Order: sequence, then C-alpha cells, then structure tokens
Amino acid sequence: MSDEHLIARVSINPKVMVGKPVIRGTRLTVEYIVGRLAHGATTEMLLAEYLGLVLEDIHACLMFAGKSIGNSTPPLS
Repeated sequence: MSDEHLIARVSINPKVMVGKPVIRGTRLTVEYIVGRLAHGATTEMLLAEYLGLVLEDIHACLMFAGKSIGNSTPPLS
C-alpha cells in the first residue's frame, strides 16, 4: 500500500478526540496505538482487541507518527 493510501486512513477532525489524529471512522488515536506498541502490545493483540481494526490501520499510525517526527524541528540542547 502506498504512503498516500496509508496516511488517508488517518483523519484529524476538531470534533473527534479534540482534534487528535485518529484512525478514520474510529476514536482510536494514533498516539494510543503507537503507545500500545511501544509498551509491548503486538499487532495481533491490537487486532484481537479492536475487531474493526485492520493491519493497514496500524501501519498507517506508524507511518503518520514517522512523518510527524520527520517534519518536526528537533529541540535545542
């Protein structure tokens, strides 16, 4: 799946989760999914826990997070 198709799975709407990026059609934030992965959850665990979630949604969260970091300015030390 292309970068554009993955990123299209993420939406930002000020009326949903206070404007945080979410997986389109859900209230699952990118931050929540990436945080769960960082704390050891597997994709299989997430897919079993959230029945509407698909693997591409998880990949979209990682892609979105990576692009967000890539577009930010590093803090000065």
